[in-house]
Amino acid sequence: MTPKDRIKITLSYKDPDKLPVDFGGMLATGIHVSTIYKLRQRLRLDTPGTPVKVVEPYQMLGEIADDLKEVLGVDTVSLLGSRNFFGFKNEGWKEWELDDGTPVLVPKLFNTVKNSDWSLYMYPQGDNSVPPAAKMPKNGFYFDLVIRQDPIDDASLNVEDNTEEFTLLSVTDLKDIKCRADKLYSGTDYAIIASLVSSGFGDIALVPGPTLKHPKGIRDISEWYISTVTRKDYIKDIFSKQLEIAIENFRRIYNSVGDKIDIVFISGTDFGTQSGPLISLDLYKDLYKPYHLKVNNWIHENTGWHTFMHSCGSIYKLIPEFIDAGFDILNPVQISAEGMDLAKLKTEYGKYITFWGGGVDTQKTLPFGTPAQVKEETRRLIDIFSPGGGFVFSSVHNIQPGVPVENIIAMIEVIKEYRK
Repeated sequence: MTPKDRIKITLSYKDPDKLPVDFGGMLATGIHVSTIYKLRQRLRLDTPGTPVKVVEPYQMLGEIADDLKEVLGVDTVSLLGSRNFFGFKNEGWKEWELDDGTPVLVPKLFNTVKNSDWSLYMYPQGDNSVPPAAKMPKNGFYFDLVIRQDPIDDASLNVEDNTEEFTLLSVTDLKDIKCRADKLYSGTDYAIIASLVSSGFGDIALVPGPTLKHPKGIRDISEWYISTVTRKDYIKDIFSKQLEIAIENFRRIYNSVGDKIDIVFISGTDFGTQSGPLISLDLYKDLYKPYHLKVNNWIHENTGWHTFMHSCGSIYKLIPEFIDAGFDILNPVQISAEGMDLAKLKTEYGKYITFWGGGVDTQKTLPFGTPAQVKEETRRLIDIFSPGGGFVFSSVHNIQPGVPVENIIAMIEVIKEYRK
């Protein structure tokens, strides 16, 4: 099988020829740039001091280039939008360095300004004449969002303010997407995962408006969560406008590239905490599910794409609703959260939704375990999740900075065992 075939087979709940694997196919299956640098050095893929590209500056995710894909056994490739999390293009690469000394390459509009406490400010669209959108603490490894919230006047709240960043794709955008999709489709055998449209209703990473120079509306994270109860009708109006734009963008993308795309990223909204759902079942069914259902139905009725959702945390009670809303794929399968019993998940839902992740715990085992413990857990989880398809191996969310390279090597060795 080709990598694309392997992913398609497991999505149809059949056993592929070997274990399907994803690292870097979307922005919650990546690896921090400092960890990639250390891994590439250990594997002798680069000479010392060779920088690694930062492909996503908010989480500081590094590029998983083809030579590292081969080592990891990766079956996927990412098709991202033309602009990154802070609203500027990944182009015009320049050298930069993390506080720990990791050499990296960042886009030319990656314009940081050092604060008096030695933290770094990041600016929307690279424009440091406006207030910063994010802040990296001294000796930090990624950015925290800066809340830029004007006083809220309920009488003047306007849906247009909270949907300013959700725009229709232009002819230029579509030409760029088509060019890159054609190149990936004809030049590789990977399954293509597209993260091109902002359809994650209430994705809290987007609420503060990191791409906007002057975000308006409800942009404070706490106020947003309060508003899902106290201003529910206003939130529904936001979601309705976002849905309208998202479906039109998906239509334009499909008309440009057709089924060259295999999987589309739909939602990154987190619905779980470590100990239970973040919201009630009734609130999900009333506030989020109708919009998820409409976008998933449109995709399934008009394309051959599979739909991908990401939600961290303890979401066992919500999974039946995600399935009913039409999602094909659930990521990251946070096995360390309460109620996320692996065997139970596989038995009850393993024929209705593909578990994408859950291959090794990134909270405890991978960063703090021994190589032997990493191997034992990785084998155990693969043995539970893999039979009968419906599973793509990846770690539970992104692999973080500071993870011992020996532990990543141990994980890779087990992946290779299951791909023979």
